[in-house]
Amino acid sequence: MKPYIKITSHPIQISDCIDRVTRPEAGAISTFIGIAREFTHGKQTIFLEYEAYIPMAEKQLTQIAKEIDERWKNTAVAILHRIGRLDISEIAVAIAVSTPHRDDAFAASKYAIERIKEIVPIWKKEHWTDGTSWIGDQRESVSYENELPSEEEMT
Repeated sequence: MKPYIKITSHPIQISDCIDRVTRPEAGAISTFIGIAREFTHGKQTIFLEYEAYIPMAEKQLTQIAKEIDERWKNTAVAILHRIGRLDISEIAVAIAVSTPHRDDAFAASKYAIERIKEIVPIWKKEHWTDGTSWIGDQRESVSYENELPSEEEMT
């Protein structure tokens, strides 16, 4: 089944993901919803901004879906990631994975979010009560200080 992959500036509805992976041969659908949280490391967040290199981000999300299908047979995957401004409690990422059995659905869903953080060129800017900062990569291990990498640096 072809994965449903989308980077969007519109609010995400988890039902969009679930509907895309619902099928008769699947006995389980596991979902993951990542939302904008108010506090990070003791700092109060007012809102977040996400930016992405969309062509590469969608390519990498498709790669993740392919990896899932190779590792857990007979899967269906839907991944939506939001860009732009997100207020607290808005959905940043939604993942749905359907498989014949629940253990595989749980494992594949967890795998998807971890791989997103590893390889997908999406960046987060946190707006706190006392300033702002580009967090850098999704694992928050690289800081871009006040600017994002150029397209040349990403390819």
